[in-house]
Amino acid sequence: MIKIGVMAVGLALAGSALGASIVSGDARRGEELFQTQQCIHCHSFNGKGGTIASDLSRRIDRAYTPAVMASLMWNHAPKMWSTMSREGVARPALTTQSAADLFAYFISERYFERPGDAARGKLAFKAQHCADCHGITSSPVAGAPPVAKWESLSDALVLAQQMWNHGAKMHEAFAQRKLSWGRLTSQELTDMLVYLQNLPETKGRAAHFEIPPADEGEKLFQSKGCVNCHAGATALEKLLKNQTMTDIAVDMWDHQPNMKQPSPVFTADEMRQIVSYVWARQYFTGSGNAERGKKVFTEKKCTTCHDDPASGAPKLGKGKDAHSDITMVAALWGHGPHMLEVMAQKKIAWPQFTAQEMSDVIAYLNSL
Repeated sequence: MIKIGVMAVGLALAGSALGASIVSGDARRGEELFQTQQCIHCHSFNGKGGTIASDLSRRIDRAYTPAVMASLMWNHAPKMWSTMSREGVARPALTTQSAADLFAYFISERYFERPGDAARGKLAFKAQHCADCHGITSSPVAGAPPVAKWESLSDALVLAQQMWNHGAKMHEAFAQRKLSWGRLTSQELTDMLVYLQNLPETKGRAAHFEIPPADEGEKLFQSKGCVNCHAGATALEKLLKNQTMTDIAVDMWDHQPNMKQPSPVFTADEMRQIVSYVWARQYFTGSGNAERGKKVFTEKKCTTCHDDPASGAPKLGKGKDAHSDITMVAALWGHGPHMLEVMAQKKIAWPQFTAQEMSDVIAYLNSL
């Protein structure tokens, strides 16, 4: 299995759908933190690092989301702290900013994408008739850029932009050749990307992935006419729930024949703004339910400490910032060891959360 690699990302993460302040994460800082905070002492990434804990780039038959990542870190925290103590590794104190940078690093390395296979990708590239027009270094059809010149191979946002902008032209080319429109699955596109990104002609290319704060995203969403179709039941915040960037690119391709023509054209920067507005926010706010979260919070005995001033646990609902998977990870590393000590004194087991329970608890905390 070959993993898709992306080196740099600036990620805008919204604390809540209610418009909380945005935490901007940078994968370059995240990669540095992964080294300086000694994460690499135990964990490896792409085979580089320690062997005590898992390689965080390896995923088999699991689709990671931020909620899954946060719940796994929470559940394994006591074991991690114990191992770090045994190995003489200082426990890192993560701020919300640091946690956002680490999440951005994981995303830049496609930790939250699904795994792909180059062999399947090579077959799909031919079966979907991509090879009919696009060669690797030169193309058999005039005007069809060869794969070696595809900017989209090193930038997921450019991939989405180009699959949108060139969809109408591609649809016309398919019709001229009397070919039916080839619908893609996310797995097929992931496999093709893995295949194309690891060709000798493309493998050494520096990659880039950046999502800026979505200051202009909402304005563009309206001015480009997106809001005319995507509102109410078809709102993108709902349709894109828990989708990866590859999923989004596939959606743009598959729905091209049904889109109103002429469809708006986006620059790469405009696509970043749009995606930041409709995707990054919902991707990190989860699908939690506050009522369920309150029940989980009680059942996991979180109230034992958080309703007891003597425990030193912060009073709920007093913070200015909204909660997210990122803030939960930051709180875990900042206050977790003390929490573990207090819980041991009270003879309370360290709580275990599923990804959904974590999202529900976050929704409950935000409701306060």
